[in-house]
Formats: sequence, C-alpha cells, structure tokens
Amino acid sequence: MRYRERLKHAGEAAEEAGLDAVLVTPSADLVYLTGYDPPPLERLTCLVVRPGLDPVLVVPQLEEPLATSSLEDPIELAAWSETDDPYALVASLVGRAQAVACSDRMWAVHLMGLRRSLRGAATRLASSILAPMRVVKDRDELHLLKRAARSADEVFHRIIEERLEGTTEAEVGERLGALLLELGHEEVGFTIVGSGPNAASPHHEPTDRGIRAGDGIVLDFGGALGRYRSDISRTIAVAKPSTELAHVHEVVREAQERAFGAIYPGVPAQEVDRAARQVIEQAGYGDRFIHRTGHGIGLEEHEDPYIVAGNDEVLTPGMCFSIEPGIYLEGELGARIEDIVAVTDNGARRLNTAPRELIVTR
Repeated sequence: MRYRERLKHAGEAAEEAGLDAVLVTPSADLVYLTGYDPPPLERLTCLVVRPGLDPVLVVPQLEEPLATSSLEDPIELAAWSETDDPYALVASLVGRAQAVACSDRMWAVHLMGLRRSLRGAATRLASSILAPMRVVKDRDELHLLKRAARSADEVFHRIIEERLEGTTEAEVGERLGALLLELGHEEVGFTIVGSGPNAASPHHEPTDRGIRAGDGIVLDFGGALGRYRSDISRTIAVAKPSTELAHVHEVVREAQERAFGAIYPGVPAQEVDRAARQVIEQAGYGDRFIHRTGHGIGLEEHEDPYIVAGNDEVLTPGMCFSIEPGIYLEGELGARIEDIVAVTDNGARRLNTAPRELIVTR
C-alpha cells in the first residue's frame, strides 16, 4: 500500500509542476516508489509516472518474471523484446509531451534515447519531484535507519575491544566489514581507516600501514540494513593520544555538539553547518574543516538534505542526516565525529549512541 500511495503522490506532484511524466530508471528513486531494485543495465527498465493515469513499468521481456515477483504492490508492466525500441515504447505511454522529469542517476545512453523519442520535450531532473518526498522519512523508514545505526554502534563497541596496535589499516577495514555483516547488515558500503597522518585524508582508503602506539585513527564505516543505510565516524587513539590530538578531538566534539543543538524544525540547513564551523574557526582550525557538516541519508548514503553553507532548505520533522565536523592537519593527524540524527517536533535525536569522547584502545 505504501508504494501505491507514493506513486499517487508522485503523479500529483508532477501535475503541480506542469510535467507530463516522471521517468525513473533503476536507482534509489525506483526502490522508493516501487520496492523494485534491478541493476542498471544497457537494457532499459523505466517506470513511467503520469498525472491522472496509472503508472507503468517498462521492462525487458527477459526480466518480466523478476519484476512481477519483486513488486509488493502490483503495477502494470509493459515488456519489450530484444528487437523492440524501448524508448519508443516509453514515448507511446507518455504521448505528446511538453516536459518530463528524468532520474538523476539515469544513464546517458537512456536519457539520449528517451529525448530522441520524446521529440523535443523539455527534460528536468526527477529530484525536483522526488527529493521533497524522500527527504522526510516515515515511521518505517525511521525504524530501519535506527536499526542500521544501532548495528553500526555495536560494530564500534566491538572493534575498540580488539587489539589494534600491530595490525594494518587494511586488516581493521576488513574486520569492520565482517562485523557489519555479523551484526545485522546485509551489505558493506565502505570502511575508512585512517591512522596517524593518514587520518588527515577524509576519504582515505585503508592501506598496509601498520598501526602503532600513539596513533590517532579515524574510523568511518557503514552499509545497508533493510535497504537503509548506516554511516558513523569515530576517532580513537592507540595507547596514548598526543596532546595535539586530544585538543583537536575536543574541538571537533564541541563543534558536533553545537551543531546538534542548532537543529530545530524551521531552521535552515546551513545554520547547522554554521554552528559547527564557528566552533572550529574560533579554535583556529577554520581552514582545516574542508567539507560540509553533513548529508542526508536513507536509501542512499548521500541524499538530501545537505548540511552546507548556501542551503537554505528548512529542516522538517522526519529529515535524517549526518553531523560530521572534522579537522585535518596534513601530514600529522585528523579527527572526525559523525552521528546520524533525525529531526523531531522539538529538536533532534541521535540515532547513533556510541561514545563520542576520545577512546583510548590497545
């Protein structure tokens, strides 16, 4: 039933926007609207959402059985054979069109084929219609995000109980992935393990660098549970943190706390970024905070809303996003703390509960 309601809402939003159709190829948008999650391939799969008409899912004939068995709420299928023109089939369903919206993640080959068959119809991004729907999570989505976050929390608790000195970044990354799967995730999305000077690279890929006493380590990892994503960062120290690492970590912790306290319904997203950034700037590290404060999360690891300067989108109950300020001193060290939070009617609540103080491990 929820997919039927989402499709109805999408059709109504398309009509309000003056669109003749919303065309959705394999992506998180397709999962959100139908629950169907086929891989993006050279054969066109395309959901056609039209104002006032029932949706139609265009699929390759050989994938029709898979689509039929995967859809929780039945949708009309239009299957095309290997010698058919699937773009012409979509165009026939849309009819004479002035404007359509296409998936942000649509392959260029499909976009060009559709534009050719739609004969000059203006194309827009489907996110103009779908992002406002997806950005506010319903009760079931919030439940899945909370489960994913708590599973990631437990991974953190487990990893800090293990001896890290003498292991390599790559070995810790593999262990994080194994723990994610062991503790409930169906998919490992990423594992960032940056030790010592490597912690100054926010998207560092784990290497064979050996972890040694005195190292600070940025751990950033996540995956999918029930299709919804986790994403957590913590900075830990091995044996004994340096005075500088302890100081930098405390500045980051205070920045994250200040950002969390700035979250209320009606507050522009950029104000949360500003709250974190002011703390780091006042501590003298403003030019070492080199990324946005946060990103939305749900079916995708990164989605709306983005917590960054210039985004005046107001926060609404049900929005979920990360708060992850960081400081990166090239060649020396780095620190980042990240939680997933949900906007509530009177502020926000953290979905992650793992400790945010500087943990010292073996």
